[in-house]
Amino acid sequence: MRVGVLTGGGDCPGLNAVIRAVVRKGIEDYGYEFVIPLGIPQVRGILPRGGTILGSSRTNPAKIDGGFEAIEANFEKLGIDALVAIGGEDTLGVASKLYDEYQLPIVGVPKTIDNDLNATDYTFGFDTAVNTALEAIDKLRTAGKIRTSYGQRAASGTNATQCSFLVTTRAPAATSAATRSSNRFPPSWAWAYKAACVTICSSRGATNGNA
Repeated sequence: MRVGVLTGGGDCPGLNAVIRAVVRKGIEDYGYEFVIPLGIPQVRGILPRGGTILGSSRTNPAKIDGGFEAIEANFEKLGIDALVAIGGEDTLGVASKLYDEYQLPIVGVPKTIDNDLNATDYTFGFDTAVNTALEAIDKLRTAGKIRTSYGQRAASGTNATQCSFLVTTRAPAATSAATRSSNRFPPSWAWAYKAACVTICSSRGATNGNA
């Protein structure tokens, strides 16, 4: 069997770990062949590396004329028997449509720091992103104690789609920080807070009294 692997959308922690696991399992246990080509040597030593060794794209074939037909043609051209699509809401939405409407054999792997995919308790990248944000906010709070005597506040920003569960609840709750959603700021601030949520914290505790 000849298998393709792709990563779509934004980067998140764990992408290379998923790629490595898919390739090693496919080759060692099932004797699959991977396109590009991907083999054991190509995935060796990639666990500590950030991003994705495959590269990524935010191109949505559903929004391109003939996009799905082009995918069908590539399946045939490359002799792909199955595709492993590693992605978030957009990528897996397209994968689902390709399976339902074009009967293309696709397996979806849920990855996103937003943790907003149906039928998935925790997506790849979510837990690491929460703990990274938690560590950063804790350090910011420590530095903020020094600045509080001057009446200053500290702010941290975390990037996510539509102010996700990660940045609006999980990480701030773990550090007792107050949260503000960027989509409620005046339009003139959009350049600074596009697709981000800002956590306001100080040594005086959160505004909701949970510090």
